[in-house]
Amino acid sequence: MIDKLDIKGTRDTPEIVFDPENNVFEISGNSLPEDSEKFFTPIFSWLEAYIKSPNKETTIHCKLEYFNSSSAKLFYQLFIEFEKIKESGNEIRIKWHFDSGDTLIEEKGLEFKSVLDIPFEMIEK
Repeated sequence: MIDKLDIKGTRDTPEIVFDPENNVFEISGNSLPEDSEKFFTPIFSWLEAYIKSPNKETTIHCKLEYFNSSSAKLFYQLFIEFEKIKESGNEIRIKWHFDSGDTLIEEKGLEFKSVLDIPFEMIEK
């Protein structure tokens, strides 16, 4: 089984916990890194390995407070990569958490939901 990916969040970067052994996949916090490509590179590398042998079910919890446009583009690419899990006959779903009244995060979630071909649940808190 692939090792856990655990990136601690900062004021400008999200916390990423992808832990296949405990079936925990979570992205949370803010995402406005100075160099988005550089920040996301190890995440894509980890995901490439995970896709080769994913869990039977993978649920990604997105609990983002704010993200910039370059992060939005990379989150979309990340979700597209996660879609490959479905192609291997395994289940993949995204649970998009947002605060009641946070229309920006809610609208971004709805945008992602409209273009992805995997179950995408909006969760208002």
